[in-house]
Amino acid sequence: MSDAKKPIKEMNFETALSELENIVRSLESGQTTLEDSINAYERGTELKLHCEKKLKDAQLKIEKITLASDGTPKTEAIEN
Repeated sequence: MSDAKKPIKEMNFETALSELENIVRSLESGQTTLEDSINAYERGTELKLHCEKKLKDAQLKIEKITLASDGTPKTEAIEN
């Protein structure tokens, strides 16, 4: 299955970003029909939202290492 047909929810960040970059290049070239441009824009919007969600999910997983009062290392979630 080509990436353009793959459901967005099944894509990892890198695949979604790559497809989004291809869509932007295609739209910037001006070589697509109006209907294809609209469809590409809609898919690009969905890809953008998917990438933003993946980044937010990754950010929530990031932790910082600190030292407890007894000197042992522990992890804490990074505050936004």
